[in-house]
Amino acid sequence: MEKENVFAKCINVLWRGLREFLRKLMVSIKRKPHYIPLLVMTVAYVYYSLNLGTVSWTTLHINLDNMGLAEFVSMLVGLLLLVCFGNAFPHRKKVNILMLCLMLVFVGVAVYCDTFYYSVVVHSDKASEDYALKMLSILNVHRILLGAGVLLTALLPVYTPLLRKINTNIRVEDNGSIGAIDISGEDA
Repeated sequence: MEKENVFAKCINVLWRGLREFLRKLMVSIKRKPHYIPLLVMTVAYVYYSLNLGTVSWTTLHINLDNMGLAEFVSMLVGLLLLVCFGNAFPHRKKVNILMLCLMLVFVGVAVYCDTFYYSVVVHSDKASEDYALKMLSILNVHRILLGAGVLLTALLPVYTPLLRKINTNIRVEDNGSIGAIDISGEDA
């Protein structure tokens, strides 16, 4: 009986802690909703970076013109678009339109490089190899993540007011025993 009670208390404490963590996360997202597309863009960059070995292996085996350059430019602009995104939404200031436009240009360059690399791999004589097929799926996922990041950035004015409507207040119970507060400064 006591073990079940201790287990139930532990579960209750963990549940309250998880709820408080999620509430604080929601408050943070309500204050800075641009973190959502930034997270998607970061996932796209990290995904491409983690699969850079497959990209290099494919470039080594197919070895056609400008494949290495497309790989390098895609990595470079992936990092630069994150920097531009961070500078496009400064803390407590208006959106920096120039940095936002530059970020969109970098996304376009990254998608162009991925599409170029994709077409080179598809039209090569080694397109049916396992590494080439894996590379094609990596490029598709990378382009989809970049597109999702741009879409979330474009829809930021739409879902920001919806996020702000979410109630993240903590309900505090009043014990009703608080009396009138004397602020006159006179001792009674």
